[in-house]
Amino acid sequence: MTKSIIRVIDSYVFRQTETGIKFLLLKRNVNKIYEHLWQGVAGKIEAGEKAWETAIRELKEETGLSPKRMFVADHVSRFYEKHGDRINLVPVFGIEVDTDEITLSMEHSDYRWVDLEEALQLLIWRGQRTGIKVVHDMVASGDDRLRWSEVKIDSRF
Repeated sequence: MTKSIIRVIDSYVFRQTETGIKFLLLKRNVNKIYEHLWQGVAGKIEAGEKAWETAIRELKEETGLSPKRMFVADHVSRFYEKHGDRINLVPVFGIEVDTDEITLSMEHSDYRWVDLEEALQLLIWRGQRTGIKVVHDMVASGDDRLRWSEVKIDSRF
């Protein structure tokens, strides 16, 4: 029987600039599944970890960055994975940072800071494009969804 699970997260890291919102996209390394795929910060939820904690851990592991502000996006990605016969539900987070200097992990071979238009051209999966657009729209609108969905980051992070 096919099962629905939550085992991974997606995060779209952004910073505010004089020319608008810039998103960080990472290019998967050749030694990874889906090599050369552009993506946000993503990763597997470890045992005992909450999805938002995974997003912060993966942010630090993949980029060396720390979150300035974080929120739950008004979107859950989903995809079917033949291997494992499972439907994945993927919580999506927006993470604001205050620097463009990153330390790239071995999981990725390149990175770019891009505007929404370029991000939508680089991201190939519909769930990715929808997720980053929702994050962008939430930040750009400044509506109450940001306040209601903010993740309070405690001192452990």
